[in-house]
Amino acid sequence: MAESEDQAAAARAAREHGVRELLTGGKAADAAAQAIELYGGEVLGFLHAVARDDDLAAEAFSVFSEDLLRGLPTFRWDASLRTWCYALARNALHRLRRDPRRRARNNVSLSNQAAGISAIVEQVRTATLPFLRTEVKDELRRLRESLDPDDHALIVLRIDRKMSWKDIARALPGDDGQELERRAATLRKRFERAKTMLREMATARGLITGD
Repeated sequence: MAESEDQAAAARAAREHGVRELLTGGKAADAAAQAIELYGGEVLGFLHAVARDDDLAAEAFSVFSEDLLRGLPTFRWDASLRTWCYALARNALHRLRRDPRRRARNNVSLSNQAAGISAIVEQVRTATLPFLRTEVKDELRRLRESLDPDDHALIVLRIDRKMSWKDIARALPGDDGQELERRAATLRKRFERAKTMLREMATARGLITGD
């Protein structure tokens, strides 16, 4: 039997507690390594889905890993570690898209900053990429990729990652002045529109029935 959303959230909280304990013990590099082991695979999959460019996704994942290593000691735990990781990944991708020159400047080996981190990043890539190469062959995924990038991100975070609306509102960029509940509601409406559009395209191509 598949675990419920509550059970999955409880399991993640328990794993994240281990990361927090490492930080409290002054082992920031070990905490970063454990965080990447926990969420690196799904974050890399998310980046490949929304970047639509394998090289860009790989570079964004490297920047995400560096940002996580630098930022984890000051993370305030206002949101879950998982949500923060998605926000870091999204920000890394946006920075690379805005300034392509940054890509060369930021392409620094993590091994220069902490022993073992770069090896874990490589392990995540090795384990994740074969699955992604198979997954993108699916016609429905190609339809998803035809959506607006922000709509696609919503589909991935809600359907594939099963994130709550508040966590999605925290993870995705938007109006910082908008109250969280209202932003979550706005994103939920946008998601419903994107899902309807996706269903219509899938129906038109005979992937699903219109019933």
